[in-house]
Amino acid sequence: MDYRFKSKKLEALFTSKKGAKRYPEGVVSSFFRVMTIIASATDVQDFIALKSRRFEKLCGDREGQYSMRLNDQYRLILEIREEA
Repeated sequence: MDYRFKSKKLEALFTSKKGAKRYPEGVVSSFFRVMTIIASATDVQDFIALKSRRFEKLCGDREGQYSMRLNDQYRLILEIREEA
């Protein structure tokens, strides 16, 4: 699955680990594991199958977005766009 970063800080973290010290070490390693999952996923069903990441659809101000847990405190927010 293709992905783009909305946040320049997350993109820098992913490409060069820049800014990694501002997050707990476990969160950074979990972020990289989740990004590997996203890159290898073929569709949303792959995320749903991962119960440990608690993939969930968000509502309210975040309608149209999803989240995957990095740990109990941090989560990665996703927007999934259908390919044409």
